Amino acid sequence: MNSLRSLGVNQQVGLLFLMLFGALALASIGVFMYSLRQHEASQADTLERLWRDLRALWIGGVVFWLSWLSAPLGATVLFGVFSFLALREFITLAHTRRSDHRSLLLAFFVVLPVQYVLVGLRSFDLFAVFIPVYVFLAIPALSALAGDPERFLERNAKIQWGIMVCVFGLSHAPALLLLDFPGYAGRGAFLLFFLVVVTAVAQIAQELASRWLRHRPVARQIDRSFSWRGWLAGALGAGLAGAALFWITPTSPARAMLWAALVGACGTLGDFVMRALKKDAGVRFWGNHSSLTGAVGLLDRVAALCFSAPVFFHSLRWYISVRP
Repeated sequence: MNSLRSLGVNQQVGLLFLMLFGALALASIGVFMYSLRQHEASQADTLERLWRDLRALWIGGVVFWLSWLSAPLGATVLFGVFSFLALREFITLAHTRRSDHRSLLLAFFVVLPVQYVLVGLRSFDLFAVFIPVYVFLAIPALSALAGDPERFLERNAKIQWGIMVCVFGLSHAPALLLLDFPGYAGRGAFLLFFLVVVTAVAQIAQELASRWLRHRPVARQIDRSFSWRGWLAGALGAGLAGAALFWITPTSPARAMLWAALVGACGTLGDFVMRALKKDAGVRFWGNHSSLTGAVGLLDRVAALCFSAPVFFHSLRWYISVRP
């Protein structure tokens, strides 16, 4: 591990992408070989789901690679587009009225770009409070000026929650690329990679544990596969993945494991929250139609990241600020 840390930044990034695309290539070969075997009709859905998930992983890997190639400015713009699409999916399923149009225009064309401009300018103190303080006060005030009191609290809460998840939460991902502190300059891509990997591992481990272990669903009407055992298994799996990837972080294996467990636990809980919202809306996935991944809505793919990214970003900044 010390030899890995002694490599130059470009060498480390090259190794990182070699590992990423190598793993995806091996997974693709494995799924292809599996598809060549004779299967029952009941297994066709499983195979189709594997291909769709694999295609989504390839898209995510390429997006991550393009984010690094395009430098922090390009990555910020790219994630800004993702936030726009995710917020559009969320608002599509939210109950709004004509009187909410001004609030929605503010959300899409003022709040979202300003938030990402603050990311690009590295104004992290203002970036952290812009939406939770200023925007959350401005949205209901603007709605009240429209003079429509019907379901006022519900309508404004949905718009605020959409902004919080799709804009505030997701904007912390490119912000990791712009973090710069002594001894770790130019390595923000590693932090984003660490975040995405441990969040994904937590979700996979949680799903596998829920299928293999006897469990009692926490909220059967929302999701029968979510249990405390599965959630703890997801956090443990994320922790182990974080410990294995400690060499790309500015900390020790033990601290990297704790970080990853925290991030993974928050990501799986966030995904569970978003499933509850989908149940309330009566849909299987966000957007109610297949997205560019060919599987589900874009927000389904980034929901866990929207919850884990702020936790990781602010815990990392806090750790760096108090570290002697």
